[in-house]
Parts: sequence; structure tokens; C-alpha cells
Amino acid sequence: MFVDVPGGRLAYDCAGEGPLVVCVPGLGDIRGAYRSLRPLLVEAGYRVVTTDLRGHGESSAGWDDYSQAAVGGDLVALLEELDAPGAVLLGNSYAGGGIVHAAAEAPERVAGIVVIDGFVRAVPLNVAVRALLRLVAASPRLWSLSYAMAHRTAKPADLGEHRARLVAMLRQRGRREAMRAMLLNREPDAGRAAAQVRCPVLVLMGAKDPDFPDPAAEARTQASLLRGQAVVIDDAGHYPMSEFPERTAAALLPFLKNVF
Repeated sequence: MFVDVPGGRLAYDCAGEGPLVVCVPGLGDIRGAYRSLRPLLVEAGYRVVTTDLRGHGESSAGWDDYSQAAVGGDLVALLEELDAPGAVLLGNSYAGGGIVHAAAEAPERVAGIVVIDGFVRAVPLNVAVRALLRLVAASPRLWSLSYAMAHRTAKPADLGEHRARLVAMLRQRGRREAMRAMLLNREPDAGRAAAQVRCPVLVLMGAKDPDFPDPAAEARTQASLLRGQAVVIDDAGHYPMSEFPERTAAALLPFLKNVF
């Protein structure tokens, strides 16, 4: 399914019945990132929508703006299309900032947000690291390798298949440009939007996420910024929803029950 928004269209799919949970993958990823978590949420009685970021997956390419604020606007448009009274948004990695923007922009449509190993604050990078990121963003195979390494201890049985889909996606016209624009945006402005978030917030963080020097401390900082709660998932890297879907669901379901 697709929804038209200013500048392009977004791909999404839907499963289950009940209160709405919208799952958003990070940069360089596709909505299949939630392939293991989604059935657990459906079984628990939720309507689960997974969507592709602008420029990624089956969403259109060639957008003018790849900021987290733009991602937030896309999610608001999707919620309007779904016409649900209130939804909980899950955002992994770059999309973590996007869901913060959506909650600030449309509080009447967002009942709660769950930031999963997300970037909601500016992360300063030196010249060498930025050069490495440009190299990774230019090579689908290097990105695939980096993606696998971010699964620190648990490698899903279908990780190879998922990585192959990522490589195929990034070889399509305009996809690497989209990922590069997001990957090199290390000045996310979600921190400013955080002050306007009034809904319940859960911050989930993999204890071994390689993207943060101290993942547990980052989770606590984000939870404080968003006036929410933090849960650290032992042994998980940057993608706990695919590394440890049962543990992720165990942390998530009590939050959803309280929100709805």
C-alpha cells in the first residue's frame, strides 16, 4: 500500500486488529526490519503498520529533504491516511528523531513513542569518521557488512536474506543518495522538538550498540530529555527488534498496555 505525501509517496503494510502501532526502520533499512517483532505485536492484539522511510524500500526516491523533521511530517501524513484516533510510533536509529518530530507536530494523533537505539541528539564526528561514513554510504556491500556487525551477539537466521534485500535496494537509482543524506546528518534537530512532546515515551537501547560510546548512558539521557523511561536490552546491538524480538516485545508490551 502507498500514501501520497508532498514530494513523493510512502510504502507501508498493515497486519492485525486493535490499537495502532506504527513501526519505522532506520536509514539504509527497510520495513522488513520489524519482520520478527511484528507477529508478536499482532498476536498481542495490535494493528501493526510497518513503513519505509522516504527514499528507501518501496517508497519513492528523489526527495529534496531527508531531515528528521521531514520524516516526522511523513509519519503525520501516514497517520492522517490511516485515520486512527491515536497511535504509538516505534522508530529505530535515524527514525527515532523522526517520531519525536511527529509527536511534537501532531499530539492529537500520537499516543506514545518508542525510540529504539535512536538518534535524537547531535553526535559530533571528526573528519576521519565522516570520511568513513561517506565510503560506507557509497557501497551497498560495505553497508551490508556494517549492518551485520551492528547485530552484536545474536544473528537472526534470515539476516543474510535481509542484507541481500538491502543491497538490492541500495543499488536502485537514488537510494544511496537518500541514505548518504541521512547518514551524514549528524546534527539532528529532534532535541529541540523533544521539549514539545507530551505523550508517554519509552527509550529502548541495545546494551552493546556500537553507535554509542555508552549505550546505557545515552538511553538515560534520551529518557530524561523526553521525560520518559529507559530500558536497556542485554547483549543487543543496534537492532534489538531483530536480534532479540522476544526481549524487545517483553519491554514494549507493558508500555503499550499503559498507553492504550
